[in-house]
Amino acid sequence: MPTLIVTNRSGEETAVEVASGLTVMEAIRDNGFDELLALCGGCCSCATCHVHVDPAFKDKLPGMSEDEDDLLDSSDHRDDNSRLSCQIPFTDALDGLKVTIAEED
Repeated sequence: MPTLIVTNRSGEETAVEVASGLTVMEAIRDNGFDELLALCGGCCSCATCHVHVDPAFKDKLPGMSEDEDDLLDSSDHRDDNSRLSCQIPFTDALDGLKVTIAEED
């Protein structure tokens, strides 16, 4: 099973196995990372699942939609590696993906 590496806001890194068909947000939420709120449940309408993606994986991710881009613009913590984790389907090709949970706005 592919692995996702999550760094929480305290800087602690945890590797979690991710079942096929989940989004990065679902994998983080389902593995007990309470600081990732995901209030809208993955509907791309709240930006509370904001993560910073390791730049080494940036080219392996699906393109960013206009809605995702607009929501990320509302964050004070957006950078070049910002994504909404609900918009990243986790696949075998993303095995080893590293994400850091963004600071809360």
